[in-house]
Amino acid sequence: MRSRVETLTPPDTPTPIGPYSHVAKVGELIWIGGTAGFDPATGRLVGDDVATQTRRILQSFAVMLEAAGSDLGHVTHVNVFLLEMSDFEAMNAAYVDGMGDHRPARTVVSVKELPKPGVLLTMNLTAVTRAR
Repeated sequence: MRSRVETLTPPDTPTPIGPYSHVAKVGELIWIGGTAGFDPATGRLVGDDVATQTRRILQSFAVMLEAAGSDLGHVTHVNVFLLEMSDFEAMNAAYVDGMGDHRPARTVVSVKELPKPGVLLTMNLTAVTRAR
């Protein structure tokens, strides 16, 4: 039996900037691609600070995960790509606010640049579906 890859970009999430879907799902495994802090209603970046962008990314993740049968409590790993490592503490504080007590594995790296002007970070994640 072959596994089927389902892909989707749920409504109420930012429009992808390239030829990809936000979410890929195989069985109980979920992957969400690189997501920046854009408001899905306006298509504009939500703010010029890393905390505001982090909160928006986590809100988008919650919508995407719900569409795939999951939630932030079922995230297994998060990658964070920061434009400036000096934003680590502010990102971390907003991340803790958004993730609550759930502490999945996480990797944080600094990158030279990101594809859209004003974007201070992107994140992607891996999760599992909620138990049925």
